[in-house]
Amino acid sequence: MNQQGDTRVENPQGFIHTGPGHIYVNGGAHPQDSDKPAFRRVAEDQLQWLRRVLVEPVGMGKARSLLADTGTVVLDGAPGSGRTSAARVLLRECHRDCGVFHELLPGEEEELALHEPALVGTGDQLLLDLSAADDRQWSAARADLPALRKSVHEHQAHLVVVMPHGGTLDPDLQYYRVTIERPPGRQVLRRHLRMHGVPYEQYMRSDVTVDEFLGVERPMWEIADFADLVRRARETAQPDEGFAQWCATARSARNDRRREVAALVAELREAPQRALLIAVSMLHGAHADVIHRAAQLLLRTLRSPSDGVPLLQHKDLAERLAEISAHTGSSGHVRFEKLDYDSAVRAHLWDHMPDLRPHLGTWAASVVDLNDPHVVPAVRDGLVARLAGQYLRTGRGDGLASLAERWSVEATSRAGLEAAVHALTCGLEDPAHGREFRGRIYQWCAYRRLRGEFAQVLVRICADVLAASHPDQALLRLYYLARRERDPAQPALQALDDLVAGSHRLRRRLLDRLARSELHLSDLDIFLRASDPVPLTDSSDISRALVEENEVQRSLITCWYAVLAELPRATWQPHAARWLHRAADDTGHRGELLLDLLVRAAERCGGRRGEAFAALYASAREAERTAPGGPARSVETTELLLHKISVAQGLGPAAPPSASAKGTQP
Repeated sequence: MNQQGDTRVENPQGFIHTGPGHIYVNGGAHPQDSDKPAFRRVAEDQLQWLRRVLVEPVGMGKARSLLADTGTVVLDGAPGSGRTSAARVLLRECHRDCGVFHELLPGEEEELALHEPALVGTGDQLLLDLSAADDRQWSAARADLPALRKSVHEHQAHLVVVMPHGGTLDPDLQYYRVTIERPPGRQVLRRHLRMHGVPYEQYMRSDVTVDEFLGVERPMWEIADFADLVRRARETAQPDEGFAQWCATARSARNDRRREVAALVAELREAPQRALLIAVSMLHGAHADVIHRAAQLLLRTLRSPSDGVPLLQHKDLAERLAEISAHTGSSGHVRFEKLDYDSAVRAHLWDHMPDLRPHLGTWAASVVDLNDPHVVPAVRDGLVARLAGQYLRTGRGDGLASLAERWSVEATSRAGLEAAVHALTCGLEDPAHGREFRGRIYQWCAYRRLRGEFAQVLVRICADVLAASHPDQALLRLYYLARRERDPAQPALQALDDLVAGSHRLRRRLLDRLARSELHLSDLDIFLRASDPVPLTDSSDISRALVEENEVQRSLITCWYAVLAELPRATWQPHAARWLHRAADDTGHRGELLLDLLVRAAERCGGRRGEAFAALYASAREAERTAPGGPARSVETTELLLHKISVAQGLGPAAPPSASAKGTQP
């Protein structure tokens, strides 16, 4: 599924996939995953769905074996063969307790080059999708692949490269090349129909519509799209209709209905009629009460004059819906009579009534804020995604970005902020505009003055959406937000802390970033959170702990020196106490390393190093009173710290104090 498809929202109750191809998931978040951010749950559920619907293409078994044996596989295959979906499934099968999924984006703003060792963490699953790369991009990536493969091997990670079809591959990489061939189209369609809940005895029947559709070799995304149309046709069909009718309805929905919609719009000359048409197309499937109120809101937004007709002489909603070929079902929800008619209406009105576009954003914000029990999150998300879809379909990503920013600034409710988050998510997940939106978010986070609650929206986007597949980009953007944070609750700093908590590689990169910065007060606040001694000394999933790495030691010393030189002891005392408590708990050399780093940082204080040493010693004495394991071990740690301070000052022997001397006071 590597052909680009449209962004579509047909069932707001399910999950929405707006990447290459179409994946539609019906269901809710898993209760056991309730502690995970919403968008990360969605990303995981989408991948699980992909695993279930994927009919393994020819070559999948060889790719799986090669990836397990070597940690690397290079997938080749014609567009539409399912190579990108196969790559994601292969990496998902390699998932372990350590490591994160990471889609590599060479060339994007402040992205590490492919040959950088810091790009790979222990157990990571790395996807390098170059299926659409040009010759220059592919040549540059090939030059870096040997170094990338070396890092992958050293960190027991897994790398899947999707190469451009027909591209050349260096001789030393030919061994890792596997050609993916598309599976039988009928088998793919049946797998999708089965996963959509269509009964076996139905989809196994011979059908002329299916035969006609599969008579042409189609890309995987197109087959998945047709299967979803059959599902939706089944859900809205009459009780006496069967598989043949569902497929025929799905085929009709694939037809271009622009002329049909244009004729309908030409017949609807009155403003209330067109307002209702727009409301139904943008809120398709919503309750009739919501549709009615939304249409009235649109008229007010456009300042349409009242018709002056007494209320009891107005047409009722059923009659008005019939005029636009829509109806209310038994559950009270409004839909057009023809499948997929709503998308055709949206496209026509957007393309042929351009003066309406600026007003739709204001209207959508007012609908999102409606106080109505039927305006549930799925209805709000569906409205935002449909509006976003028109911006993206017509190449107006800048307009969608500006709209999301305006919603964030003007929002007076949580629902308004959620709408802004969802709008930006649609932009990020669109294959044609994702890079543009990642760049815009970078500029916002790093340089722009953020008004209203826009910073809060960006934190959500980075922590929940970007982090799911591009954790390095999320790290960098959250870092910039945390540096400029004015909110006392510090949501950006907390999100940054949560992000690095799951990855030693990301913590290493953050520490390196801090050490190479000018280290303003906000940077020191970030450092004190990022220098938690427990993950620094933990080596359960890696060959050596972070604190044992030379680069990390240099970063820690640089940052601790700035802390000791710039901050009052009352500020850094609790953090130093945690280091001292960890040193007391760790019976190995890692605990002693923590003390060494503190002393070496204090040594850098020049003429104030005596003051810094005294502050460290005083902090150690205070930490004895709060030690979780009691004061005995902490007293020994204090004595060892005092010894190291004495050695640094040239006042004592290099050998540590003997056991009999421990516990004596200075």
